[in-house]
Amino acid sequence: MAAQCVTKVELTISCTNLLDKDVGSKSDPLCVLLQNTSGQQWYEVDRTERVKNSLNPKFAKKFLVDYYFELVQKFKFGIYDIDNKTFDLSDDDFLGEFECTLGQIVSSRTLTKPLVLKNGRPAGRGSITITAEEVKDNRVVILEVEARKLDNKDFFGKSDPYLEFHKQTGDGNWVMVHRTEVIKNNLNPVWRPFKISLNSLCYSDMDKSIKVECYDYDSDGSHDLIGSFQTTMSKLKEASRSSPVEFECINEKKRQKKKNYKNSGIVSVKHCEIIVECTFLDYIMGGCQLNFTVGIDFTGSNGDPRSPDSLHYLSPNGVNEYLTAIWSVGMVIQDYDTDKMFPAFGFGAQIPPSFQVSHEFPINFNPSNPFCNGIQGIVDAYRACLPQVKLYGPTNFSPIINHVARFAAAATQQQTASQYFILLIITDGVITDLDQTRTAIVNASKLPMSIIIVGVGGADFDAMEFLDGDNGVLRSSSGEPAVRDIVQFVPFRKFQNLTFIEISRLIQGMACASAERAGLWWLSWAPVYIWRELCSEDLDKAYIKRCCTSSLFSNTSLQGRG
Repeated sequence: MAAQCVTKVELTISCTNLLDKDVGSKSDPLCVLLQNTSGQQWYEVDRTERVKNSLNPKFAKKFLVDYYFELVQKFKFGIYDIDNKTFDLSDDDFLGEFECTLGQIVSSRTLTKPLVLKNGRPAGRGSITITAEEVKDNRVVILEVEARKLDNKDFFGKSDPYLEFHKQTGDGNWVMVHRTEVIKNNLNPVWRPFKISLNSLCYSDMDKSIKVECYDYDSDGSHDLIGSFQTTMSKLKEASRSSPVEFECINEKKRQKKKNYKNSGIVSVKHCEIIVECTFLDYIMGGCQLNFTVGIDFTGSNGDPRSPDSLHYLSPNGVNEYLTAIWSVGMVIQDYDTDKMFPAFGFGAQIPPSFQVSHEFPINFNPSNPFCNGIQGIVDAYRACLPQVKLYGPTNFSPIINHVARFAAAATQQQTASQYFILLIITDGVITDLDQTRTAIVNASKLPMSIIIVGVGGADFDAMEFLDGDNGVLRSSSGEPAVRDIVQFVPFRKFQNLTFIEISRLIQGMACASAERAGLWWLSWAPVYIWRELCSEDLDKAYIKRCCTSSLFSNTSLQGRG
């Protein structure tokens, strides 16, 4: 078979003249990227951040996709006004969309087109601009930045500063590549450490100009420029915590007006490090194994399994939503597990012989050996288990999370980082032990482990989305923050109409689609297209370092300094 012609492409999105759907303010737009599989089937690839109060947003987050020269890859860019915290976009105002092929974008390099509504009519004067850039460098820059004595732009209180990093294109224009978080009411802000692709920041050219702008955030979108400066990667690399590199933040308009003007504050770069991010193939070819565990909800809210209305009811062809979810995830992950032996547990049922409620029982009823032989083994054990247990309650997640976490913790003590643990929890309803589950997840966030929660049925899954952490950092009941986002929740109804072949095709096509995650970032695409955040950029650095420097990796070019 001939090798496919594939390259990674980074897409930068901006919009102008969007529809204003908010009363008393402006729209808060977000861009979602969808890809077509067949017919009218579209799946979500990724989405940008939300830009508050702006009809002309420039999105900082980039889309990183694989471009296959010989394939027609249909993309759709949807713009939504986000006014709530739910992940679902159906309850947000639609501002317009644009549909094209990736080939059209790549051939144009910069493509500007009008947005249209669902009925095909123009979305006012709204337009979208998509810029494509080939990515050949997998190095990233990790930065730690703070500032002091910034100008105060607010009458009541102090400035709310944030930074924007810009690179200069070949035609002399500046393109934003990163935006930090806003530090409220502080003239001496310390921003969280962040990373930027070296290619995005300066085209991997150490002497290419980089512009940094400091703004005072305003809720109405009219952010005030505090000042700016220009530098290069060569200069930034000189920074260290013992000897920071400092820049005067200059406001040109203010300098022209004030005779004795010095600066509008000092921006200090405390740390700058370039590391190599390992890819999907680096880890797999290095021998990394995925350890897959399934947790199945056997609580009474699922309904009597003998009734067709029950979520555990086996249809005439022998399937239900639980089994479909197990197949969808398991068939992908099993290729990366050599022995194909998977532990499977149930929770929330009364189990024989005493029929006491258990929140962590092996579905093969063998506590000393809870492993099932392959995905078919899990399916067979589930079918055999179902008539032997009594569905009961409550719905407790923490016991099974802690169970897998113990094995993940043991793996971190090994000399090589060759194991990663994925827990799939399939459930129908609201969590009973929410505080204990939060604590379990926060503790597990320090380990080589991720959790996929699939919600079956039509229950209220607000608590699941809360655990997901997409809308903020998850904290334990004591207030401890999660080190990284290890949970991804998705309602089953989001992908139930896709065939298994389509799901498999999506997984294969997207496995290496995002190089923005450190450590085992590629797992974010492993199960199904919408489980995007399985492994975040903050995976334990010591663990990553052992993986990248392990004897498993014979190619020293893959070794980072992480």
